Amino acid sequence: MCNSLLQGINIFLVGMMGVGKTTVGLKLATELGYRFVDTDALIEQVSGQTISNIFAQNGEENFRQLETKVLSEVSAYQQLVIATGGGIVLRKFNWSYLRYGLVVWLDAPVEVLIERLQGDLTRPLLQQTDPAQALQTILGQRKSLYAQADLQIQINAQDTPEEITSRIIAETPSVLRLSAG
Repeated sequence: MCNSLLQGINIFLVGMMGVGKTTVGLKLATELGYRFVDTDALIEQVSGQTISNIFAQNGEENFRQLETKVLSEVSAYQQLVIATGGGIVLRKFNWSYLRYGLVVWLDAPVEVLIERLQGDLTRPLLQQTDPAQALQTILGQRKSLYAQADLQIQINAQDTPEEITSRIIAETPSVLRLSAG
């Protein structure tokens, strides 16, 4: 069904930190018989540093360059579900890679993200006195970029990764028909 319609194209999951791109991506890849890639994990593997260390030692700009390089390399493959870093949409150039696949925006309200990210010290952009305000600001800056995705999946606090995966699979055929037509 969905797999034959996809014809091997990659699925890029975009959205805010904490929305569940990695968890849902793993489940979606399993359902589709695809392989799974997390760009943040690849960046850490390639650089030999954590994302937090890259931000602290080299700055966000250096991290974004690494992110683009990793994206360009994984985009060369097919049949991948790719969980991207939340800020991958910030560089216009990255869209030249994202557009070669199906871009799915996992969209959760800030309240859900705050609940999920409470106490997470691995997120450099949340190391503020008011992480909730930081999330709201970041979402405000990125929302119009995320909205350029092919498919938007609304997520609430009760949704399980399995339910989200099922929704992506159910809604993909209508988006693929639209983009093919």
